Amino acid sequence: MFRLVFILYCLEAGVLLLFVPWLPFWDRTLIQIPIDPLRHLFLHPLVRSAVSGFGLVHLIWALHDVVSFLRRRTPPVQGS
Repeated sequence: MFRLVFILYCLEAGVLLLFVPWLPFWDRTLIQIPIDPLRHLFLHPLVRSAVSGFGLVHLIWALHDVVSFLRRRTPPVQGS
């Protein structure tokens, strides 16, 4: 059960982290940061790309766990 919850978490976090830094929501939220250098840092394309890369890592991790989970659940094929 824990494995399935972890897979769902990785999928959700991966999609969120992959796409949200490039949406207008990201800009509207970060505009409210009162510290100018910090706001400019998070609006920089390199930081957005790093967040998206972290999301991609989550998606790859979820895919790995799905494949691992499915391999454990399928019974071995009997030889003839």
